Amino acid sequence: MVFSNLVFLFMFLPIVLAAYFLLPKMFKNFVLLLASLIFYAWGEPKYVILMLFSILMNYLFGLMVHKYRNQLKHKKMVIALSVIANIGLLGYYKYSNFFIENLNNVFGLNISNEPLPLPIGISFFTFQAMSYVIDVYRRDAAVQTNVFDLALYIALFPQLVAGPIVRYNTVAEEIKKRVHSIELFSEGVRRFIIGLSKKVLIANPMGELADTLFAMNPGDMSSGTAWLGIIAYTLQIYFDFSGYSDMAIGLGKMFGFNFLENFNYPYISRSVSEFWRRWHISLSSWFRDYVYIPLGGNRKGPWKTYRNLLIVWTITGFWHGASWTFMAWGFYYGIIISLERLGLSKFLEKLWSPIQHVYVLLIVMIGWVFFRADSFDYSFNFIQTLFGMNGTQALDNSTFLYLNDYGYVFILGILFSMPVMDWLRKMLYRENSFIGRWAVPIVSPVVYMALLVFVTMFLVNSTYNPFIYFRF
Repeated sequence: MVFSNLVFLFMFLPIVLAAYFLLPKMFKNFVLLLASLIFYAWGEPKYVILMLFSILMNYLFGLMVHKYRNQLKHKKMVIALSVIANIGLLGYYKYSNFFIENLNNVFGLNISNEPLPLPIGISFFTFQAMSYVIDVYRRDAAVQTNVFDLALYIALFPQLVAGPIVRYNTVAEEIKKRVHSIELFSEGVRRFIIGLSKKVLIANPMGELADTLFAMNPGDMSSGTAWLGIIAYTLQIYFDFSGYSDMAIGLGKMFGFNFLENFNYPYISRSVSEFWRRWHISLSSWFRDYVYIPLGGNRKGPWKTYRNLLIVWTITGFWHGASWTFMAWGFYYGIIISLERLGLSKFLEKLWSPIQHVYVLLIVMIGWVFFRADSFDYSFNFIQTLFGMNGTQALDNSTFLYLNDYGYVFILGILFSMPVMDWLRKMLYRENSFIGRWAVPIVSPVVYMALLVFVTMFLVNSTYNPFIYFRF
């Protein structure tokens, strides 16, 4: 089930909200846990057992780490087993086909390679479970002795299948005791509608166009059409994932949880390093805290710092998918960020601000080509077409046809990838203006209701409604 599904919007969510707020406080966590298990089982019931196994396994690891908290040798052994078990579980379902295929190709073997369906959200709930045990080991979080409370943390449906990756210590108190208010609930509803609108009104149309153009042979399209394709994908992946994160944060607020932000307008960045401080913040901070810093971070000299960056970014790419193109995408960012550390960032700071933005957008869009394409051949051919290096036309009729059909979505996407609403809100509420105090509170509910109506119309009339990050 996805948040932009009519069944979720008009059946599942209303029923869960009604049960949650009508039943006494002692049953609220039970309602959320049951709803989360139903939500996950809706698409693939058999994998609920896998998630429950992961929960029980990490619950026991947490107890063992706590038991041996004063015996360093035993504690290290338990945490090592915990990491191996979690990575092994994730690796079996996500990477076993990749490794078998490459062993067969390199050594001429014929190992049976039956494709394994990828359990939805396994990367996210595995990382959350690992972070809990590691935080107990580091004494950054208290051990959870109630297995149902830990199950709620890992399985909580707003962030279960596509993040953001929530740290246990940020919600531990809210699992035990949450504050509910009309103001927080209303804020959650507004945030959810914004995320839903991002997803349905911008990401979906851009995704349809990106899928159409990336299905073409790069040699058969003009440079202009290729640019439309990569810009469409650039907007799709941002509004798809940031929209999902907005919906997750909004749902969390409805139930009394305050999840940390996951996106902060990454496309306005002036450096690639800044871009990754703004994009998928929960994943970037996870790799920083649990991989980069344990490797030594930047504390052991410049060369080991660059080594650590390349390792972390290559792993980050591999986390996104079992493919050499994903690894190359991660390594690509490792190189760029290393170059910025070496002095490129100081050079960029001296440039005119728009040039800094263009630099980031070009780097990011070239990276998205490798992220979106299925092979290196396609990626390189597509990039050649982008820059007119394979003899294709600069523009053709199809470029203008696609612009005619999708031009308004491109405008909306580019506009709302910038903090336009933040600027508008500041302007309206500046100096306690009459509009900000009286008109906005009256008009705002009408705008949100109109957005919900538009979204519903789009969903009723369209069958295209994927979530990109579900497959990661």
